[in-house]
Amino acid sequence: MDTKLDIVAIGETLVEFSTDLKLSKAECLNKYYGGDCLAASISALRLGSKVGFITKLGNDAFKDYLLENWQNEGLDISQIKFANEQNGLYVIARPTLEEKEIVYYRKKTAPSKLTIDDISVDYIKNAEVLYSSGITKSLSASAAESVDYAFKIAKDNGVITAYDPNFCSAIMTGDDARQNFENIIQYVDIFFVNTKCDTINVLEMDSVENIIKALWDRGVSTVVIKAEDKGGYYTGCNGNIVFTEFYTKNIVDTTSAGDAFNGAFLHGITNGMSAFDASKLASISAGLQAEGIGAIKSIPYKDQVYSIFKEGY
Repeated sequence: MDTKLDIVAIGETLVEFSTDLKLSKAECLNKYYGGDCLAASISALRLGSKVGFITKLGNDAFKDYLLENWQNEGLDISQIKFANEQNGLYVIARPTLEEKEIVYYRKKTAPSKLTIDDISVDYIKNAEVLYSSGITKSLSASAAESVDYAFKIAKDNGVITAYDPNFCSAIMTGDDARQNFENIIQYVDIFFVNTKCDTINVLEMDSVENIIKALWDRGVSTVVIKAEDKGGYYTGCNGNIVFTEFYTKNIVDTTSAGDAFNGAFLHGITNGMSAFDASKLASISAGLQAEGIGAIKSIPYKDQVYSIFKEGY
C-alpha cells in the first residue's frame, strides 16, 4: 500500500461472547470480538491513528462478521490471510469486579497458522511502529517465529518496535514466556509490563526501578510498568521515571484495559507526544474502557479521550 501507517500490529483474533451475569445464570451472551493486539489496534485507531493488522483468519461462519466490523472501524486488513481453520473464541462473565469467569477456545485456530511467509517486508517498513505480544507468540512456534522475524525487519529499517509479554498462566507457561522474551528483547524499543503477572513470571524481578534499569541496559528505550498495586503507571524514558495515576476508580471490567492503554500510548508516540504525556493519554483511554463491559466494545473514541486530556488530567 502507498499510505504510510502509524501502527502495524501482529496478533490473534477471537470472537467474544460476554455477559454481566454468572455463566450458570446467563441465557443470552453479547457477541463482539477480541484479542489483545487487536484491542490495542482498535484503541489507537479510535483515537485517530492509521492502523494495520496482520493475522490469519479462519474460513468459518464468523469470518464475514469479523471482516465487516474491522472495515467499518477503518482497520487496514490488506495483510490478513485466510486459513481453512476455525476462528478462536472466548466466553467471559463479569457479574462483579471481584468475580470473573473466562473460558478460551483457541487451540489449533487460524491465527496459530501464521508463518514468516505471511509477513510482508514492505508492509513492516511502511509503518512508524510495529507492535505485538507474548499472547501472539504463544499461539505456535511458527507464530512466534513470525513475530521475531517482523521485529528484526522493523529494527533493521528504523521502525519503532513495541512489545508486551502479557503473561497469562491459562495459555502459556513461565518458561515459554521467558524464552519468547529472550528471543525478541534485542529488537524492542518500547516495553509494556504489568506487576500482576509479568514482572515475576517473565522478568523474575519485582522492583520497579530495577526492572526499568535492567531493560534500559538491554537497549529498551522506553519502559511502561502497569502497577495495579500502586494504582497507576511508571514510565521510564531518557533516564527519568514518572508515575501516572489510573484515570478512574469506577472500574467495572479490566479485561483488555492494558491493551487499550498500549494502543493509546502508541497513538500518542506516533503523534509526537513524549512518553510521559502518552502515558497520561493512555491512562484516560484505559480508564474509560474499564468503566464498561467487554474487551473492545467499551474502548472509547477520540473526542471523549482528548476532551479529558486537554482539561489537564
